[in-house]
Amino acid sequence: MKISILVFGKNNFSATLPDQIRYATTFSVEVIDNLNQAVSRIQMTPPDIIFVQASLDGSMKLCSWLKKQTKLSWIYCILFEDRPQQLTDRNKYGWQRELEMSATALKQGADAYIWYLIEEKTDYTLAELTANHGLILAQLTVGLRKAQKYQDLIRTNDMLSAIALVDSLTELKNRRALAWELPREIKTAKTEKTSLSLIILDIDHFKKVNDTHGHLVADRVLQLLSQRLRYNLRCQDTAFRYGGDEFVILLANTTDEEAVVVARRLNRVVSEEPFSLSSKLTLNITISLGTACLQAEDDNQGVSLLHRADQCLLEAKATGRNRIIASNYLCHVPHLKVASS
Repeated sequence: MKISILVFGKNNFSATLPDQIRYATTFSVEVIDNLNQAVSRIQMTPPDIIFVQASLDGSMKLCSWLKKQTKLSWIYCILFEDRPQQLTDRNKYGWQRELEMSATALKQGADAYIWYLIEEKTDYTLAELTANHGLILAQLTVGLRKAQKYQDLIRTNDMLSAIALVDSLTELKNRRALAWELPREIKTAKTEKTSLSLIILDIDHFKKVNDTHGHLVADRVLQLLSQRLRYNLRCQDTAFRYGGDEFVILLANTTDEEAVVVARRLNRVVSEEPFSLSSKLTLNITISLGTACLQAEDDNQGVSLLHRADQCLLEAKATGRNRIIASNYLCHVPHLKVASS
């Protein structure tokens, strides 16, 4: 991975950093000497590691600000002490002053505090400068480990989230995913004043399939149905397995009339072609569907919207199955009954 390093300091400061940092192809180094610009950059594209030049105006503010950002706590911040007065005090008062300054820097938000020895400004020996650079590289290694662990954690969390939100049998999103996405879609629709509809559907006489042919065949029917749903949805539509043989289709930017068109297509692609379970078993499957469109008075979690669509589905089942019942809409669909609930 390529490590991103933000240097909050002057160009002449960054020019004195070890060559292993300035010329390494594995690092991406950016230099900023303005506090507001640095904060904006960190918020927009957080770096993995931050080098802070203590003598630059705003250095302590940046460390303190970063410490308060919970979502940015993984960034490793190294404060380089190059202020002449602090170096003078250190030489005058010895290790006690150094410990006091280190404690203060760590309390203010730095993860590491390094007394920076610059060859051009002092009479430090080659051994001292080499040791100082060695300390910088060692702290950089610590930051690299932290960045790597964070990225590994993000990948693991993404994988676990994907597993938690996907139905293992059908590979569609599951009910937990719907509970997370539906409120977001409702918020978007209300904010942008766009339409939002959904469809609830289930398989007609699915219990009979289960009882007659067993769970393995029933599971295969669910898988084949899910494939047909997935391949016949628009780009803005999202299918969820709601539970058992019941599915929800979330239709963004879709009016109630358009939802019926989608429902009609899904009903047709399921009923017109038998489901081939094996060379010896083919089943004719139909589905019943209920549709509903978001109304101004609907709650933000989607409970009322789901309830209306579910009531339409129940009516479709009660009035003969293999049909669409649409809330707040009435039209005629060839070969199907579509009524207003």
